[in-house]
Amino acid sequence: QVQLVESGGGLVQAGDSLRLSCAASGRTLSSYTMGWFRQAPGKERDFLAAIRWSGSSTVYADSVKGRFTISRDNAKNTVYLQMNRLNPEDTAVYYCAAAIGGLLRRLRVEYDYWGQGTQVTVSP
Repeated sequence: QVQLVESGGGLVQAGDSLRLSCAASGRTLSSYTMGWFRQAPGKERDFLAAIRWSGSSTVYADSVKGRFTISRDNAKNTVYLQMNRLNPEDTAVYYCAAAIGGLLRRLRVEYDYWGQGTQVTVSP
């Protein structure tokens, strides 16, 4: 079992930056692909970014490419999402997730463990 806890969300203004963290416990993350998703009110939970266990490969949704950066520190069992140039459309609950194995994954159903989410609100 893997337990994931997100932190770092909050209320910011358009143009600001935030860094989300996802701390894992229960098992080392070094053999998992990690991903970030978000869900706005009334919408589906959308894929944002994923990173392989080694950190050598990443993939991003087009909507955040160039603004968001996913990274990981396996020694700290933590994954990060650096979010720059935030805009009100980025307002959502942000979730991290873990998938067994090394392939980069974009689909919700491919992830085995989820955190409880952290709220990010961007004001105009």
